[in-house]
Amino acid sequence: MIRVAIVIGSTRPGRNGEGVARWVHDLAARRDDAAFEIVDLRDYDLPHLDEPMPPAMGQYEHPHTRAWAERIASFDAYVFVTPEYNRSVSGALKNAIDFLHAEWANKAAGFVGYGSVGGTRAVEHLRLVLGELQVAAVSSQVALTLAADFERFSVVRPASHQEGRLTAMLDQLIPWAGAMKAVRSDAVPSS
Repeated sequence: MIRVAIVIGSTRPGRNGEGVARWVHDLAARRDDAAFEIVDLRDYDLPHLDEPMPPAMGQYEHPHTRAWAERIASFDAYVFVTPEYNRSVSGALKNAIDFLHAEWANKAAGFVGYGSVGGTRAVEHLRLVLGELQVAAVSSQVALTLAADFERFSVVRPASHQEGRLTAMLDQLIPWAGAMKAVRSDAVPSS
């Protein structure tokens, strides 16, 4: 079974990401083609990148990095729930991504952005970052705007069409995750 992490990309107190992730999970859990779990960056308390070796070396020294690596490696795909902060992703999400390397490679990603313009600029930055890590990003995405998809800018109440957008994104993500799983199993170890 394809395993998908719904990654909450904010650690800010009062964040909207937790509610968005629950909305994604509640709809995704109705599917029978994958298993979905919420992964909250807050649960890992990652400091600013503090590993002495570059992540591409895979030589993680700190227990927090090893725990994060084990968790991320266990999934076939990711749905990044990302706010848009100053036209980009949160520092916490970028830092969490930068901690690892091989654990992301040859997997698939989809995106649910939120913010004043639906988190679209943050998602575009994530696409660039994840592309460098060999993550296959699907084209469909969800863009939740604070004005239309949140009550009082803080309670998630997506407009009715957003469920269709989420379904379309997941309909792309699951087959890509399966294809990338085959890529990983066919990969020849480097010597």
